[in-house]
Amino acid sequence: MGIRHMGNNVAATVKSSRLPGFYKQSLAERVAVVAEWAGLNEDERAALAGPGGLQPAQADLMIENVVGTYALPLGVAANFLINGHDYLIPMAVEEPSVLAAISNAARQIRAGGGFQAESSEPVMIGQIQVLDMPDLDAACRAVLGARAELMALADQYGESVIRYGGGARDVEARPFPDTPVGPMLVVHLLYDTRDAMGANTINTTLEAIAPRVAELTGGRVVLRILSNLADRRTATARCTIPQDALAVPDIPGRDVARLVMEANAFAVVDPYRAATHNKGIMNGIDAVCIATGNDWRAIEAGAHSYAARTGRYTALTDWHVDENGDLFGSITLPMAVGTVGGATKVHPTARAAMKLLAVESAGELARVLACVGLAQNLAAIKALATHGIQKGHMRLHARQVALAAGASEADVQAIADRLVAEGNVRVERARELIAN
Repeated sequence: MGIRHMGNNVAATVKSSRLPGFYKQSLAERVAVVAEWAGLNEDERAALAGPGGLQPAQADLMIENVVGTYALPLGVAANFLINGHDYLIPMAVEEPSVLAAISNAARQIRAGGGFQAESSEPVMIGQIQVLDMPDLDAACRAVLGARAELMALADQYGESVIRYGGGARDVEARPFPDTPVGPMLVVHLLYDTRDAMGANTINTTLEAIAPRVAELTGGRVVLRILSNLADRRTATARCTIPQDALAVPDIPGRDVARLVMEANAFAVVDPYRAATHNKGIMNGIDAVCIATGNDWRAIEAGAHSYAARTGRYTALTDWHVDENGDLFGSITLPMAVGTVGGATKVHPTARAAMKLLAVESAGELARVLACVGLAQNLAAIKALATHGIQKGHMRLHARQVALAAGASEADVQAIADRLVAEGNVRVERARELIAN
């Protein structure tokens, strides 16, 4: 629990993200609870609930060739306690069971004191590719010798970032003597983007300093672009779950802890399993990125490339049983997110979601996302390692099947319940039930 600061308004009361029975409430009741939590005004409440979200005229100004808008279900994950503060997590996702699973995992993690999370400085990497140099080694020395000059030149751009304490932090030279197009030098500009994701600022800066890099190296500059492997800008989350909080019917908590550790080991050693393991992590992280208007594709690219940074694709998480028999988990991954700029400030629903989340910096958002990924992973591998993932998933998926079969809103739950009871969650069977 903790006092939350919400944008420009300070919450004077201590609030808990524990919302027992939240899923049993009506849609209108849930909206009211969330609106009160976040102090949403009527416009923000409408944006979060749907009617006041992105309008076609606004969409037409955001991208090209607009013909309309596309909606996703927007839900709220409860029970998150991170570094002593409570959060409600907005998530935009179409897949059933994600919200229920992550809220349940966060409740179990809460039993051990919640999450502990940290994030590094928001340093991104910009890359300049140089070819056709007369001497690769001499080009490296020239770039490194002009490090201060290049950083000073870079800091002439990105005025808003510089104003808030960001800017160039270092210059690196990476030689590749043997490539399909001959010797190549890749110059890295390490750039602190503060609360912005920073892609546009970095790309503009790279284009501005590229001519000087060409002069220094005597080569030809080709690409000037940021890297989505933001391994200097990471977030880490950790938790310890008491074994008793892990118990499921017929399986004691100490055995569940061991099963989770064994399931994680599968993903550590086998890239085929690791791909699905890490996809589950991104189920949660992507959904929050979409809800808040962040670039989920950049986060995906960074996470999966980071998982392969040793030359072998592996799990992003570590789960093991500690000396007390409790379950310890951790995750570290690149987290290039922003709280300013882009769709985060343009999309009405993203603005309302950010107010609900109530983070005060990109670093805080990164820490929240790491915790979301860890919780989602726990939910998935615990289910897999115990009674299987399909039982709970299919129970929630049955409503989508009933809808796809043509059930009315009034009949969806009854049809879904019948499908689950029969163990036959198929569109064809749903149609038969509707017809009868």
